[in-house]
Amino acid sequence: MFLRFFENLRSAKVPVSLREYLSFLEGLRAGLVTYDMDGFYYFARAVMVKDERHLDRFDRAFAATFEGLEHIDTAEMLEAVDIPEEWIRKLAEKHLSEEERAEIEALGGFDKLMETLKERLKEQEKRHQGGSKWIGTAGTSPFGAYGYNPEGVRIGQHESRHQRAVKVWDKREFRDLDGTTELGTRNIKVALKRLRKWARDGAADELDLSGTIRATAENGYLDVKTRPERRNAVKVLLFLDVGGSMDPHVKVVEELFSAAKTEFKHLKHYYFHNCLYEGVWTDNKRRWSEQTETHELLRTYGPDYKCIFVGDASMSPYEIAYPGGANEHWNAETGEVWLGRARDQWQSNLWINPLDERYWRHTQSTQMIQQIFGADRMVPMTLDGIERGMKLLTR
Repeated sequence: MFLRFFENLRSAKVPVSLREYLSFLEGLRAGLVTYDMDGFYYFARAVMVKDERHLDRFDRAFAATFEGLEHIDTAEMLEAVDIPEEWIRKLAEKHLSEEERAEIEALGGFDKLMETLKERLKEQEKRHQGGSKWIGTAGTSPFGAYGYNPEGVRIGQHESRHQRAVKVWDKREFRDLDGTTELGTRNIKVALKRLRKWARDGAADELDLSGTIRATAENGYLDVKTRPERRNAVKVLLFLDVGGSMDPHVKVVEELFSAAKTEFKHLKHYYFHNCLYEGVWTDNKRRWSEQTETHELLRTYGPDYKCIFVGDASMSPYEIAYPGGANEHWNAETGEVWLGRARDQWQSNLWINPLDERYWRHTQSTQMIQQIFGADRMVPMTLDGIERGMKLLTR
């Protein structure tokens, strides 16, 4: 029965295995979800999807397989209303308030609702707008679209306005989680979570439940134990390219910076322009008056830091390869020398490029940066790209 669903998932490139499909069927046979479309959707998604990147693909496959379940033709619907009353009552208990259920009982229940619908289909001869009786729009009739009635049957409406109908699967709330899309702050946080090293430090102010149970059992009285909060112990040094060709990417870089500040407790950030030279800064308004020497960073931050550069790598090749090539000041040493020093000091390093990966091979400077870092250590600013980069940093 659900083989087409399985085939659609595979066609949508959701990596679902035969074992997961059989687990899905086993759950249905066990009665985990019965006559509950919302429950069926969430159950299927929980069994079939193992990675957040595939949620949108799952929604598309689900909609393609079960399209039409909530847009049933009126004639077909009337032929299919022979539903046990106990099911209707259970649905009413789940979705309606006490007042709404009392109102339905006063009208005669579901049977009365369906009988009234049939009568009005026979009587009505034209489209109706507003009102409380006919099948139409923008009224309070129990039948129609774009109106409101606590026991209504939606007819001809492509979307729900009061969220009382079955979930619209085409809503695709997870479309921005697809691995090839550019990222928002939430999705960047999802990707950055791949880079974690848990440690407990600081004050012991978190309840140690297992330790408390063990100590209480051993001592014969309540012996409360506490422990330091578990935190992400990864240390990150973030270098952000600003100005010039990076201006179109300001929004996504801000989102990356915001996500990184949330995710990493030990985060230090500095700005540079185009390429790393002898000085960096933390305040763009004081970039010339309050620079920090790059040599000082090399002495201050140990090799246990993860070093991440964020930039489009688009510049004149002279800015990388020649002394004096920088476009804003005279650099005594080349950008390549400074990047090499940074890579030697922080050997766990990465370059994140917000520019579409398709254009990298057309820019000589981008290819030069790739050669300095290694082709696999320049990744695009997509969910797939950042996840790939986080895996590299954990090695």
